[in-house]
Amino acid sequence: MRAVPISTDHTDPINARILAVSEDRIAGFVREPFLTIAERSGVALETVLERLHAMLRAGTIRRVRQTLIATNLAEGALVAWRVPEKQLDAAFDFILKNDPFTGHVVIRSADAEEAGADYRLWTTLKVPAGGSLEGHCELLSRLAGCERFKLMPALGVFALGVGHVRRLKIEPGDKSAERAAMSRPAIVPLNELEWRVLFALKRELALEEIAMSPWKARANEAGVSLETFCEVAQSLEERHVIGRFSTFLEHVKPSGTGQLVTEHNGLFHWAVPAGREEEAGGEIGRHEILTHCYWREGGPEFNHVNIMAVGHGTDKARTLAHKEAIDTHLAACGIPVSYTNIFWGSRSEIKPSEISPALYREWLARMR
Repeated sequence: MRAVPISTDHTDPINARILAVSEDRIAGFVREPFLTIAERSGVALETVLERLHAMLRAGTIRRVRQTLIATNLAEGALVAWRVPEKQLDAAFDFILKNDPFTGHVVIRSADAEEAGADYRLWTTLKVPAGGSLEGHCELLSRLAGCERFKLMPALGVFALGVGHVRRLKIEPGDKSAERAAMSRPAIVPLNELEWRVLFALKRELALEEIAMSPWKARANEAGVSLETFCEVAQSLEERHVIGRFSTFLEHVKPSGTGQLVTEHNGLFHWAVPAGREEEAGGEIGRHEILTHCYWREGGPEFNHVNIMAVGHGTDKARTLAHKEAIDTHLAACGIPVSYTNIFWGSRSEIKPSEISPALYREWLARMR
């Protein structure tokens, strides 16, 4: 009898149960992440491993890794770039291929008459100790042919997660019971042992590592016992360096069967009164549709927006309905908004940002 092929689509009921947990529900460091996914999803461990293997091979999942709170390890910013239109794709390709310290690379568009609409290229950047955000962007501007750039460091963080499968069922206006708490980025100094464990921990897992006890080989790599490795990782979590364990979906390209996880992503902008950023960001960030929400200062280039958030969806009208629900909630809270806008994403690539000071020094020497 011919075996039934394993489904690799995110819409498959079993895969959806697994992904609803594995995308963004495993916070911090856990010693047995796949067992934890199985327990929380109610899917047998053997099936969890089988499905994750299949989805990774098929490209439904693009990577599995322990994430870091990189804003606490290196100076970071959202960067908007003004690039001549004919060089836009070339600049995108150059930064993507040549800058390991850049994570997200996205081409965005807004209504032509809106503030900042001529800034089409958007990236996220982390610059380790020994470098500067300004100097890094000046170098990239020269090499990639960019005309201007605007640095927007995060002054406060209200929401940071993924969970695209889980968010497919979220209704416009769905929000947490409490206002989202704001955290402020603060660089955490690490010793040599902590860096060794961190570098071994953060690299994405190979297919054969998606199994029980995935950290055993990583401990050997770091030159420590498994117990020491786990103790250091736990201490890094307590110091707000460790993020979540996550299976990252390929959400900007169709799967092998043509399924899209998300088709429309909007970078939402709001300008609220100075002094009310934490209140407004907390009210915006509590909306469950948002994968990111930050306090960033856009300055005059972007009509002084100061709260930015990202929402994803498979239907543009529904994504707009989520944005409208947030606007209605702000009005109900008595928070005035002097300006709001949406920058829609089109071409997009995402990769982890490197945060090694040693690798940064080597990169600078090679690129200058």
